[in-house]
Amino acid sequence: MSIREELKSALVHLGSDPRSFEDLALEIYRYQFHQNPVYQAYASSLNKTPDQVKRLEKIPFLPISFFKSHPISTGFSEPQVIFESSGTTSSTTSRHLVKDLALYEVLSRKTFETIYSPLSDYHIFALLPSYLERNNSSLVYMVENFIYNSFSKFGGFFLNNTEEMVDRMLAADHRKILLIGVSFALLDLVENTALVKKLEPIRDRLIVMETGGMKGRRKELIREELHEILTQGFGIKTIHSEYGMTELLSQGYSKGEGVFELPPYMKVLLREVNDPFTYLPHFAIGQKSGPHKQRTGGINVIDLANIDSCSFIETQDLGVFTEDYKGFKVVGRFDNSDIRGCNLLLSS
Repeated sequence: MSIREELKSALVHLGSDPRSFEDLALEIYRYQFHQNPVYQAYASSLNKTPDQVKRLEKIPFLPISFFKSHPISTGFSEPQVIFESSGTTSSTTSRHLVKDLALYEVLSRKTFETIYSPLSDYHIFALLPSYLERNNSSLVYMVENFIYNSFSKFGGFFLNNTEEMVDRMLAADHRKILLIGVSFALLDLVENTALVKKLEPIRDRLIVMETGGMKGRRKELIREELHEILTQGFGIKTIHSEYGMTELLSQGYSKGEGVFELPPYMKVLLREVNDPFTYLPHFAIGQKSGPHKQRTGGINVIDLANIDSCSFIETQDLGVFTEDYKGFKVVGRFDNSDIRGCNLLLSS
């Protein structure tokens, strides 16, 4: 068995495998250091070679902008697909070279079903017009896989035909109804009050999940303001959220109030805003000692599913941990970062 296949097996079985998250992360770091020229050059420039890195917090995180300027690839096999970010019409987009679509499908389904329940419990309706206008969106690929594995004849993708979508929701049987949509499209929908009123009979089994993003179609809103508008518009108690991006193959999910849960192969660290190489106290989710002080930090993501690209990404998002350190919130972005499709303004 190759090193990659051994690491992949450990990744899929993380939790039942004797290796801890830190052990596996360090193994993947060493593998990517030796097999990814871009990551090796960056890590070496920081003197973060395998001889120097013995703990999780010492692993170097690649700035997310490298996905725009360089091909980020571990190993020498060709990608099966290249996912590309939405960005804006004037911006350079990120490109993620994905070499194992089957792994992406398995882990994305596993993540959703661990945090929620089996996909067969849902009718899934996707309102992702800006993503459907492209043919290389990781989100569209994931949701398409979800719809297929839900075995529902009612769900599907909808561009601007929201009346047909609502009619099919009303015709759907007793399962829960998951409406996953980009923010501006969900706002457009709730402004059609007569159409949304028709959802009254199914409101108790309706889950609305926003993926963020105005895509230049509307004014950016902070997440709390967006959720307030959507909860009132749909007449439901909470809005769910998905935290994902082109550069990551794993996702986090929030069941309300913007608090994200993560799968076992994903972890968030918060770095000091003015020092990217220093972490806020108790950097590991789940480790707590002493009183909690809610501090904002830059979000670093460890995504072990990125085994063929780079598992250690320094994002431009800002976040805070919850009091028990088991979840986190996204509260904005660094001022000088690029406008991204999933942008949310900094909460005051």
